[in-house]
Amino acid sequence: MMGTMERLLLAMENQGPGGESLLGSIKIAVLPIVKVFTMCFLGLLMASKYVNILPASGRRLLNGLVFSLLLPCLIFSQLGQAVTLQKMLDWWFIPMNVILSSIVGSIIGFIVASIVRPPYPFFKFTIIHIGIGNIGNVPLVLIAALCRDQNNPFGDSLKCSTDGTAYISFGQWVGAIILYTYVFNMLAPPPEGTFDIDNERLPLKSSTTKSDVVPEQVPLLTQEEAEEVESNLVSSSASGKSKMKIILAFLYEKLKLKQILQPPIIASILAMTLGAVPFLKKLIFTPDAPLFFFTDSCMILGEAMIPCILLALGGNLVDGPGSSKLGFRTTAAIVFARLVLVPPVGLGIVMLADKLGFLPPNDKMFRFVLLLQHSMPTSVLSGAVANLRGCGREAAAVLFWVHIFAVISMAGWIVLYLSILF
Repeated sequence: MMGTMERLLLAMENQGPGGESLLGSIKIAVLPIVKVFTMCFLGLLMASKYVNILPASGRRLLNGLVFSLLLPCLIFSQLGQAVTLQKMLDWWFIPMNVILSSIVGSIIGFIVASIVRPPYPFFKFTIIHIGIGNIGNVPLVLIAALCRDQNNPFGDSLKCSTDGTAYISFGQWVGAIILYTYVFNMLAPPPEGTFDIDNERLPLKSSTTKSDVVPEQVPLLTQEEAEEVESNLVSSSASGKSKMKIILAFLYEKLKLKQILQPPIIASILAMTLGAVPFLKKLIFTPDAPLFFFTDSCMILGEAMIPCILLALGGNLVDGPGSSKLGFRTTAAIVFARLVLVPPVGLGIVMLADKLGFLPPNDKMFRFVLLLQHSMPTSVLSGAVANLRGCGREAAAVLFWVHIFAVISMAGWIVLYLSILF
């Protein structure tokens, strides 16, 4: 018995890929998860009734601060410094990987939902919460925690952090479009007009009055507004500018551009635009640039994003799974499919893309980010959209359990990915 244990310990201490022992690889993979879990636990403690420093209103304000200021600052500073026009051409597979991840995840979600048969009307809800992973906040946190370690396998900590953040940020604009188009429509309320359906007493569509309709169910343009737009178009035929302005305003409302153009997306577009023009990049993003003080200020604010978002995420788990109507079977199926079934398919996609020469050569961080995009828990923002559409209670239950079990699953997948890459 002692001999077996000694052989096992020697095997674990032997050098593995990239010169790291198996224990070293596990340590590198698990430590970022432990850091994330520790900060989330502190957020949970601050939001608990025993401390109550982060009540629900405080968490909403903190989430708003992160989403409207801190995250855009981080994206703008890191992506702007890393991106060039040539790099954007080389990085084309990152947004494509986000699209493929959503398609493959949704297909797996459809298969799982067909087998599990979730309670009505949560069939599409199940597909979405399996198919749409967190491609922004959680990967950014993991990359920051991983690169902070001087012994990380990717080398220089600053380059590791800058490249990883740039790769993740470059895919976020596609994720936002998917979120506010595909996800928003898939989570539309059922014909009854609400997700709170009692089997004994189904609400009738005809009984829903105008005052009872939630804002998300109201048409983008009412009949009166449509007639007003049409009359304005006719009356302004003599003025080309006025006509064009009305058409653009109509398209702005119809295409939900206000929902798509969120602060992180605007920051990504600005960073890519300014970073792709050499003159503007030297003017803003280089250390000796006259406007670098603005980039440096964004970097300082961006550093606060990670702890704030983890405190808010941990605080949001204080209420537990709540009174979800999904049931144990559906919730377990969503968690299992998202954390166990989706990542292997994503690994196959990334390895095939590498074989076909779609990925930049010898860039291990690029491949690692692509793999992370397939291995993350359900998107927190999809939960926000679900809340808008009237099924926020069920989304909160799924997010609670999927993030609890993601601590284990992400550690396992990161160990596997590092062993493949190094």
